[in-house]
Amino acid sequence: MCLALVIMSLSASAASRSDVNGDGEVTIADVNAVIGDILSGQYSVASDVNGDGEVTIADVNRVIDTILGRDEEQPYDGPVVGGDISMLTKYEAHQRMALRYGIRNAHYYDINGQIIDDVITWTKQQGWNAARVRLFVNPANASATDVGQGVIQNLDTVKVLGQRIKAAGMQFMLDFHYSDSWADPVKQFTPAEWADLDDDALTQRVYEYTRDCLRALKAAGATPDFIQTGNEISYGMLWGPVGTPTSQLKKCYSGDETNWVRFTNLLKAAGRACREECPNAKIILHTERVAKPPILLNFYNQMRNKQVDYDIIGLSYYPYFHGNLSTLATALNNVSNSFQDKDIMIVETGYSYKYKVGDLDYSSTWPLTPAGQRKFTTDLIAKLKPYVRVKGLFWWFPEANEYGLGGSYWSTLHVNDAWYNAGLWNQETGKALPALYEFKTFLEESR
Repeated sequence: MCLALVIMSLSASAASRSDVNGDGEVTIADVNAVIGDILSGQYSVASDVNGDGEVTIADVNRVIDTILGRDEEQPYDGPVVGGDISMLTKYEAHQRMALRYGIRNAHYYDINGQIIDDVITWTKQQGWNAARVRLFVNPANASATDVGQGVIQNLDTVKVLGQRIKAAGMQFMLDFHYSDSWADPVKQFTPAEWADLDDDALTQRVYEYTRDCLRALKAAGATPDFIQTGNEISYGMLWGPVGTPTSQLKKCYSGDETNWVRFTNLLKAAGRACREECPNAKIILHTERVAKPPILLNFYNQMRNKQVDYDIIGLSYYPYFHGNLSTLATALNNVSNSFQDKDIMIVETGYSYKYKVGDLDYSSTWPLTPAGQRKFTTDLIAKLKPYVRVKGLFWWFPEANEYGLGGSYWSTLHVNDAWYNAGLWNQETGKALPALYEFKTFLEESR
C-alpha cells in the first residue's frame, strides 16, 4: 500500500490541506506526518486535515483520498431548483412536541393528504435538486422580534440541515449573513462580537470566520456546493454595529466611491476562504435591486473593476416588492449582456396563495389563491427559459406550515401570530400546494 501511494502520489497545490508538511505536494510523507502526530498524542493544525479539531485516522484517510484523486466531489454544473428551508428543523421540532401532546394533525402532507415523513427527501422525489440554508454569526444576539421571525440558524443548525441535504443527494447552498440577525438592503449590521474591530481586523475576521465555518461543515459531511458571501448586499455589508448613527454607517452607493474598497476587501477575504476550503463550490454575490437597473449594474461593475472573485450573480425577485416579469426581464437582460462570464440564479422568489404580501398588488394577474400561485410559478419559469445562463431558482421559505400549530404553544413564528402565506404548504390544511410540484419544470426547461 505504501509503495502504491508513493507511485500514485499527485502533485498538489501548496494550499491543499492535505499537504501536511508544506512541501508543495501530497505524498506518503504527509500520511506519515499525520500518523506521527497520532502516535505521539500531539495535536497540530497542519495534521488536522479535515478541520474537526482533532487528529485521528479520519485525517489519514483524507490525505490518502487526496493522493488517490478522490479527495473532492466533482462539481455539479447543471441547473438547480429548490428552496430556502432554513426553518425546517424548527417546524419539525414543534410538530413533534405537538404530537406528544395529542395534536395528531401536526404534519407536512402532500397534495393528496398523505403524511410526508421527511420533507427534504420528499422534495427530492418531486424533482427538486437543491436547498438553501442561511447562517447567522450569533443569532442569540438578535432581538426577540427577529428570533420570532426566524433568526435562529447558528452553525449547529446549519450542520444538521446541510448533512440531510447532502445525504439526500441534493446540492447545498450556504447563505452567509455576516450579521447576528437579518442582513438585507436596509440592515447589514456588524456582529456584536466583531464590533470593536477596525477595517483591517474585520477583514481578517471575515476570512477566519468563513474558513472555520466551512471546515466545520466539511467535517460534518455538509460541504456546500454554492456559497453566498453575504445576503442582499447591494449597498455593502458589515456597516457597523447595531446602534451606530446612520451618518456613520459604512454603506456603498452608486455614484459614490466611499466604502467600496473596504466592502470589496471584505468580499475578497470571504472568497479566499471559500476557494481554499471548498474549491469546487461556486461563489454567489447576492443583490436584490432588480427594479433599479443602474444600481444593479453599478454593483457588479464595482465587483469587476475591483477584481472580486466570484462565479454567479444571485438575484432576489419578488413581484410584490420588485414589479412584474417585464421588470425582471430588464434586469436579466442587463446583467446577461454586461457580465457574460457569469451565470445567474434567482436565489429568492415567492408569491402568496392567500393574503397579500408586500407593497405591490398583482392579484389581477396572479390571484391570491393556490391556482394563482401556481400560475405565477409557471409564468416565472417560462420567462426564465430563454436565458441560458440562468442556472438556479429558489423559493424562499417554502416550508412555512403552522397546520396543527397555529394559535397554540407550539406555533413556530411568534410575531403577533402572523403567518407567512407565500410558502408552498397551505397553513390551514398542511397540504403541499400546486406550485411546489411545478417548480421542477425549471430543470426540464433550462438549457
